[in-house]
Amino acid sequence: MEYEQLQAATILNAKIDEEVESLHDGILSKLRDFIVEGHLRPGDRVPERQLCESLGVSRTPLREALKVLAAEGLIELLPNRGARIREFTPDDVREFFEMLAGMESTAGRLACERITEAAIGEIEALHYQMYGHYMRRELPEYFRLNQLIHERIVAAAGNHALETYYHGLTARMRRLRYSANTIKRDRWGQAMREHEQILDALRRRDGRELAEILHEHLIHKWNATCEPLGTSEVE
Repeated sequence: MEYEQLQAATILNAKIDEEVESLHDGILSKLRDFIVEGHLRPGDRVPERQLCESLGVSRTPLREALKVLAAEGLIELLPNRGARIREFTPDDVREFFEMLAGMESTAGRLACERITEAAIGEIEALHYQMYGHYMRRELPEYFRLNQLIHERIVAAAGNHALETYYHGLTARMRRLRYSANTIKRDRWGQAMREHEQILDALRRRDGRELAEILHEHLIHKWNATCEPLGTSEVE
């Protein structure tokens, strides 16, 4: 009898842990999207009370989510003063994009050597889903699939160290990459055309061409963000 009670308690605790984890992940995802989509500007304080009300949660899970976003580099935690949206200098942003362009270029070359046909098919399916969102002008949904395609290419490179550093950098840059599609009117269409080229090179397993396209793709994103930052474009 005691064993059965212990087993029931263990199952109940496991379910509670799953529910808590699911709640945490849901709050984190919604809060990250709220910031990435530009509802708060760099330097703005995070309105904890309003967010708690809109998300229907207490301060504790919200602050746990804020700690994760601080580790990702999207926000800064202020001692006894809450949190604010992270601000980057023009030099910070230029260096981020230069590093990311190099990483994705390397990943593209390696992916063409190592990717499976099944993985290419999955990326192709994501591409056409993304195109549908582009045609309907659904930027948040488009952006989510866009990032997933880039992540799948990096994963296909089969280099764990590269993938680890890539995820760390892209977490910090997520808001910048999202805004690149909104700053210049023609940037979104240009990005879609570049993704067509990316998919074509990947299908043909042309590593050199894919590396060049991915590098230029990231530099174009940088150029789309540089004007409001008051700095010059990268050639």
